[in-house]
Amino acid sequence: MHKLLEKIFNFLYPLFRDWGMNRNFASYISLVLNVTLMIALALAIYYIAKFVLVTVTAIFAQRTKTKFDDYLIHNKTTKYTAYLIPFFFIYKAVPIILDKYEYWESLFGKIVSVYIVFISLWITRTIFNALRDYLKQKPEYSDKPIDSFVQVIMIVLWIFGVALIISTLFGIKKGELLTILGTLSAIIILIFRDTILGFVSSVQVAINDMVRIGDWITMEKFGADGDVIEINLTTVKVRNFDKTITTIPTYALSSDSFQNWRGMQESDGRRIKRHILIKSSSIRFLNDDDLNHMKGVQLITSYIETRHAEIERYNNLHGIDKSLALNGRNMTNLGLFRKYIMQYLLSHPGLNKDMHIMCRQLQSTAHGVPLEIYVFSSDKRWANYEYIMADIFDHVMASVIYFDLEIFELPSTIGPLS
Repeated sequence: MHKLLEKIFNFLYPLFRDWGMNRNFASYISLVLNVTLMIALALAIYYIAKFVLVTVTAIFAQRTKTKFDDYLIHNKTTKYTAYLIPFFFIYKAVPIILDKYEYWESLFGKIVSVYIVFISLWITRTIFNALRDYLKQKPEYSDKPIDSFVQVIMIVLWIFGVALIISTLFGIKKGELLTILGTLSAIIILIFRDTILGFVSSVQVAINDMVRIGDWITMEKFGADGDVIEINLTTVKVRNFDKTITTIPTYALSSDSFQNWRGMQESDGRRIKRHILIKSSSIRFLNDDDLNHMKGVQLITSYIETRHAEIERYNNLHGIDKSLALNGRNMTNLGLFRKYIMQYLLSHPGLNKDMHIMCRQLQSTAHGVPLEIYVFSSDKRWANYEYIMADIFDHVMASVIYFDLEIFELPSTIGPLS
């Protein structure tokens, strides 16, 4: 570090030393005139370059079929390039005009060199931004984290650019500069911690195709539940369904758990998986009178007739004593209700018949027997999906009473109103 401070002192000392030196008045006049002429020529070159690169190029871009040049104009690439050209002229003119002023020649040469490096980096940034915007409007790249890759490239270029500027200003050799940067690496890592983690995560996200722009993700830890609208090096922006924006650190996508709904959106249906609880004390065998009454339910009329005939043949063949309903084979109100629900689901217009359709009985609980419906809605849009699911369970809960079943409900602790 002390070598760097010593070089800064040696750089500034001649400025004050030369300022007090007496010089010939005519030489100063000559210097001022030469510098004025150089600046005037540089301005003339700038306006010519600006006209050609900004005005003419904009007209040319409007007439081309490709959109890339339009994005270059939009990101002001030509404008910044017009700034660069006159400084190349100044860079070449300084050694000629200030040939008798070695210190000032070196000073102005370094200033111009620094500006050229800086504006070159800025032009490169606008080119990459234009490339990013161009690729985003391509369907095959619209869901890729292009922002992350552009930011990584620019960080690397800025590091080399800053190193080149420091080396140019203070005359530090590349090896010495790398040694200083190595000494400061711990501080650099601390400052750019999120950026480094974000870079690693961006690579993992891209390679493993974990998240794309436009995906619907749910991440309860950060309160995110909506569509991904931007993925960059340090953050992922999610537009929630209430139109708020949640910002998630990019590295959280690889370190924490989240739910991506892309698989559902790309499938042929959205799953409905919900159950009701049947009070176990309401489940019973059905007698002939019950079955005759149930035949009025059109969806299961043929099933009842076929099933009842099959059970009668079995019981007669085996000499079953039907004075007690427990003996032999029987139908139950819950079993018949399950069959009815299956027939109802198969006839429902909002379900995908090519995917699983199931009404199943789950393990009994202290609150009753769970009867689960497992189907897929053909319409995956949220509002329509909720409507279809509610429509199904409205019907299911209203149908229970026709099979002499009851839905379990916890008893109310509030007494009757007086």
